[in-house]
Amino acid sequence: MEILIILTTESSKKKALRLAKLLIQKKLAACVSIKKIFSIYEWEDRIEETEEFEITIKSKPELKDNLINYLGKISTYDVPQIIYNKYHAEKKYFDWLNRTI
Repeated sequence: MEILIILTTESSKKKALRLAKLLIQKKLAACVSIKKIFSIYEWEDRIEETEEFEITIKSKPELKDNLINYLGKISTYDVPQIIYNKYHAEKKYFDWLNRTI
């Protein structure tokens, strides 16, 4: 009973909410969680410090390629963070996710 979790980021709450709603509407995700984070990273030879919104996407493993493709197209970042892994889920949650998408 495996599910797919994908982590990505957006620069504003408005953009994160837009992305989340699109994923739900297109049946690419059963649930999307959003939280405010603070990131430090190197970009174009400079150390950046910025507030971002981390987006956790819960989906089916067989939708991974479609999700990665779609996220790459709609992300507002030049190099979007797209990190994914499969996780075991409790049966009730697994069943709900599979009924939802």
